[in-house]
Amino acid sequence: MNSNNPIFQLKGIVPPMITPLTDTDTLDVKGVNNLVEHLISGGVSGIFILGTTGEAQHLSINIKKELIKHTCLAVNGRVPVLVGITDTSVYESIKLAEFAAEYKAAALVAAPPYYFALGQPELIEYYELLADKCPLPLYLYNMPSHTKTMIEPDTVLALSQHKNIIGLKDSSANGVYFCKLLTLFRDHPEFGLFVGPEEMMASVVLVGAHGGVSGGANVYPRIFVDVYNAAAEKNVDKTIELQDKMMAVSKELYGIGRFGSSYIKGIKTALALKGICSDFLAQPFNLFKDPEKEKVKSAVAKLDNLLK
Repeated sequence: MNSNNPIFQLKGIVPPMITPLTDTDTLDVKGVNNLVEHLISGGVSGIFILGTTGEAQHLSINIKKELIKHTCLAVNGRVPVLVGITDTSVYESIKLAEFAAEYKAAALVAAPPYYFALGQPELIEYYELLADKCPLPLYLYNMPSHTKTMIEPDTVLALSQHKNIIGLKDSSANGVYFCKLLTLFRDHPEFGLFVGPEEMMASVVLVGAHGGVSGGANVYPRIFVDVYNAAAEKNVDKTIELQDKMMAVSKELYGIGRFGSSYIKGIKTALALKGICSDFLAQPFNLFKDPEKEKVKSAVAKLDNLLK
């Protein structure tokens, strides 16, 4: 068990930052700087780039490197930067990890290689190779809906023995699975357990999770931080009160339009309306048209009033 990792012990809200773009292969650098300041001023504990919300699988290697560089420079050591290195080639992941280390990122995050589903023995060998070769600590990323591979609890336990594997982000939305992990690691609180779906963040933090990788925190970081703090302090009444407000973010922003990307479109459009960054999405995604943008505008006005 990796009980004394000297790097850091991360807890709290770590937003999966969107990737500000001006077109599919041009980074919105000013937007990156604005968004970093917005997140840090909102009290987040870290920033995770190049995840699902960051459209990582649609981005060129050049854009990925530009995002790593400009995010790390903008953060300037104020909070840890976690960099997604998920790829179908382990050596492409390693090269990106090495680049992230050059810019002083704090840790890496990797989901299983997608396309072919992996068996659990293959998964263990894959992550051990990745952890051996990467220059930064590594978080596992369980995202079975997109990768077709579930990182089973016993596999997580086996991989936690590796000195460079320090935690897991779970985006399965499977509460039974996550509670099994919490029980398995009850006596090893140094192994970080973070949940992706923000709707279940408060409940799992109340029973021991380390925090949430909450997409809505891109737009409204403070409410997510407040919910996390109330849950971490075991203040159930306050958690329930704030949870109702936090749930309004997903209710109002994520279901506009009938797209698999509606969640990301809603977040990016809201950020553009707030003047933080462009709302451009990388191909094959596209921008909301005017009718959807009007719905986001109404949602943002409603949320601004609720969360002020």
